[in-house]
Order: sequence, then C-alpha cells, then structure tokens
Amino acid sequence: MISRYSLPEMADLWTDQARYATWTKVEVLASQAQATLGRIPESALADIRRAKVPSAERVAEFERERDHEILSFLAAFCEDVPDDSARWVHLGMTSYDLVDTALGYTLARACDVLLRAARRLRGVLADKAAGHWDTVCIGRTHGMHAEPTTFGHKLAGFAFAIDRSVRRLEAARTEVAVGTISGSVGTYALIDPFVEEYVCAELGLGVEPAPSQVVARDRHAQLLQAVAALGACVEQIATEVRLLSRSEVREVEESRTAGYQGSSAMPHKRNPTTSERLVGLARLLRGHAGTMLENVALWHERDLSHSSVERVVVPDAMIVAHYQTTAAADLVAALEVFPDRMRAAIDRTGGLAFSSAVLADLLESGTERERAYRAVQAAANGALSGAADLETLLRAEGIETGPLGPERFLVHHDVILKRLDALRDMGD
Repeated sequence: MISRYSLPEMADLWTDQARYATWTKVEVLASQAQATLGRIPESALADIRRAKVPSAERVAEFERERDHEILSFLAAFCEDVPDDSARWVHLGMTSYDLVDTALGYTLARACDVLLRAARRLRGVLADKAAGHWDTVCIGRTHGMHAEPTTFGHKLAGFAFAIDRSVRRLEAARTEVAVGTISGSVGTYALIDPFVEEYVCAELGLGVEPAPSQVVARDRHAQLLQAVAALGACVEQIATEVRLLSRSEVREVEESRTAGYQGSSAMPHKRNPTTSERLVGLARLLRGHAGTMLENVALWHERDLSHSSVERVVVPDAMIVAHYQTTAAADLVAALEVFPDRMRAAIDRTGGLAFSSAVLADLLESGTERERAYRAVQAAANGALSGAADLETLLRAEGIETGPLGPERFLVHHDVILKRLDALRDMGD
C-alpha cells in the first residue's frame, strides 16, 4: 500500500524485514522443540538461537539465483550458523510450515492493531452520540424529510454497526490465528506433531486440525470479508457526513485547519474530502474480499496460485482498513455539528415533519383511515406549495391538532439511550 494510506503501527508488520524476523522466530522455536525431543544437539540449538535475522537485501540476492524465497531465506539465515549446526535448521519441515505459521502469527497481531482502532471508533461514536442525544434533527428516508430524530440517534446506529464489526473481526482473528508444521502433505511423516504443538503454543496460535500442507484459505477469506464489512460501516458514516455537509444542508462539517484550502480555483469551498476518501477506500476493501474468496480452492493438497494474491491483497487490506478506521475516528471526534441548522431544517418544513402525528390523532379520534390520510395529505401538499403551514391549513378544514413539535417523537428515546450507555460501558 502506498504510504499515503499507511500508518506505521500496521504497515511495519508487513515489511520484508518483519516477515524474515517472524520466519526466524518460527525456525528457532521449531529447533527448540526438536531439541526437546532429542532430535538435534543442544550445541546446534545454541548456534541457531544466536543467528541474526537475515537482511531483506541478502535474501533478495539469493533469490535472484534460486527463484525460491524460502530457500533463499534459509540460505541467508544459515550464513550466520556454523555448518555442523546449520544442517539441523528446518528439520522435517516444508516451506509452508514456515510461511503459514508465520502468517498466522502476523495476522493475529494485525487483527489486534485493527481491533484497537475499531474499538476506538466505536467509543468515539458512542460518546459523540451521548453528547448529542438531545440535538434534534430531521430524519430522512429516500433522501427526503421524514420525522424528527436526534443527531445522537444517528450516531448511535453507527456505533452499534461498528460494534458488530468488532465482533466479526474478533471471530475472524480466532480463525486466522492458526499454524501448521506437519510436513509436505500434512501427514507429519517426517516431523513429530509435538513440534507443531510447541511452536503454535509459543506463538499463541491454534493448530490447523486437518492440514493439507497449508492453512485452509477460507480462514483468510473470512477475515477479509470482516474487514470489508468494517469498511462498509465506515463508508456509511462517511456518506452521512457528506450528505449533511452539502451547502444547502450544512448541518455538520469536517474540522479544518486554519490553513485549509478546498479548491485551487474556488476559495470558498469547504469540501468533505476526508469522508470522500473513506468512501473510496471502502471500495478497495470490497474488491480485496472478493479476491480472497477466489483463493479458497487450491489444487489437491496445495498449489501456489494463492501466494501472489496474498502478497498484495492481505497486507493492503489490513493497512487500508487500519488507516480508514483510524481516520474515521479522528473525523467523528473533531466533527463540527450545527444544532441550530438542524432545528431550522425542521422549522422550514412548516409542520410537514409532524404529519404522521396528526394522522395518528385523527385515527384515534375515530376518523376512517383513508379519509384521515387524504385530509392530512391535502394539507401537506398545500404547505409544500407555500400556501400556509400545515397546522393553519388543517384548521381551515376544521381539523384541530394537538401540540406539534419534535418532542412528541422522542417520548421513548430513553430506551435507545440505555442501550447506548451499555455500549459505552464496554470502553475502547
């Protein structure tokens, strides 16, 4: 992923050097397990432990000759191990015993980084929602004015969506945090299952229960679907900000620095560019999720068709999701909200936002539904044309209304607030 959409906390996990450091960790742990079994001498284990992580540059030099990254890594690693001890490195293992176990370890750490960002976003949304619980605004359906709600209610919906994303990510983390050290077709023919058990336990990983040679790729597909779902939830937040930021609406605005410039030609522009960026990144994540589903079906016990895909898609998806989620939390935390404009949008309707309450009152008074609906609709059409406000037009037809105002629509709002408070108690 380009540096523009990368944050070091996540991006640093996916460098070549980080990968070789993790591979080194796996090889050392495997050697420790083999020594415990008495399969390799303690002196060799000591030499293997002392070896340094090979540089990415040195591995690349070997790979130009060998065209095999794992063998090139092992060659570079063993340069720092005496010959008598080097022969014990990678004992009984096949390439993907190393690669997939290391990948499970890296994915577990990457999930933890993303989960921290997602939990922070959940907390920011929940706190902002509580702070604006009584900030009345117009609700919209089909993009049109509907009934009054509150801005806090809007944000609460987003907070619960992110909470669901957190739980999906937690489940996906469990599924990808596995390894396998089981040999060429997963039969443990040349390696004791204790090695796998030991290495995976030390790395905090589960074990693939029926290995083929690789960890099953439906696990990774599940993760990227959870990541894409998180991205779509962020997109929903960003889309709402964009819609409410439009010049004719301007109920919210992205926070801007004093030196902000929104257009090279039009100095007045204050564009919701952060929200637009978040929407675009969600499209990337959906594409990556689909690509990972293509990786699930491999030939027989394994092939290599998944490898090139994963080298691009997995790091990119995790890096983009982390950036997007972090940026969304920053956006919401600093979002400028204009309650007066929200209330003015309701007042400008001339009472149209209260038509459902009038209809309900007529029905309760015994008026037949079709007659009541048509009477209110006719008055509403007159209000839309600017003849008068809804209440005046209804009175002209002999229809008296009860008190009309946003408060009537919020009588049970505390039910949702209690649910939000429970979510806030979860913390970040």
